[in-house]
Amino acid sequence: MDDSLRVSVLSEALPYIQRFAGRRIVVKYGGAAMVHAELRDAVFRDIALLASVGVQPVVVHGGGPEINTWLKRLNIPSEFRDGLRVTDADTMDVVEMVLVGRVNKQIVNGLNRLGASAVGLSGSDGRLVEARPWGDGNHGLVGDVARVNPDVLEPLLARGYVPVISSVAANPEGESHNINADTVAGELAAALEAEKLVLLTDTPGILRDRDNPDSLIRQLRLSEARQLIHDGVVAGGMTPKTECCIRALAQGVAAAHILDGRVPHALLLEVFTDAGIGTMVLGRG
Repeated sequence: MDDSLRVSVLSEALPYIQRFAGRRIVVKYGGAAMVHAELRDAVFRDIALLASVGVQPVVVHGGGPEINTWLKRLNIPSEFRDGLRVTDADTMDVVEMVLVGRVNKQIVNGLNRLGASAVGLSGSDGRLVEARPWGDGNHGLVGDVARVNPDVLEPLLARGYVPVISSVAANPEGESHNINADTVAGELAAALEAEKLVLLTDTPGILRDRDNPDSLIRQLRLSEARQLIHDGVVAGGMTPKTECCIRALAQGVAAAHILDGRVPHALLLEVFTDAGIGTMVLGRG
């Protein structure tokens, strides 16, 4: 990139930097962007840059591939039902160890290395997230979000720290549950009155034809997103992500984005450029 192009890029970003300074953006981090080193570094740089220009990013992460690796090493079998991992006590121990003790600190260290001031938390810390059993409770310690208490994050955000939150939380009896990271991100975005919810995924966004990447829907309204689910255009693994966006928007989040985390710097492309990337769902107007 020559100097004139660098200046052009910075000039285009300026109004967005001014617009989002002091605003909160909740980023769900996972998928290929978590597994591949080059993409991982790009995400860390994006988040560090957001923090350095006055945006208040909050990162929520899962870590399915790492959990699978450690379950295999420990010879703990995995059972899936309705697309969810049935989580018994032994599996939950591994999930908590991997997400809270390993993946979370890898993200924190990666952000701090780039000059951000990241702080690692789980949903259990400060009762940030209270868990309840998911569905009928037949999936073991798979949880859903019962309530969110964002007060623990307020002093961190006010002082410029980047909270990095693993999607593990306890119920009122203190029993840990594994919660879908998309769900945690959406509920946190609503509780924090975030400007944006961003889900980094392994797809280009919401497709009108799921087999055709060129059928990407760039922008739609909340009511249109509901209709796409009703019509079966949104189906499979995209359904819970879209429903997560809908819930966040219905609770006051201004915009939700489903981005392809396999694209380097997808986060900055969405936040700081005119063209954007992926699918944006708007809740206002």
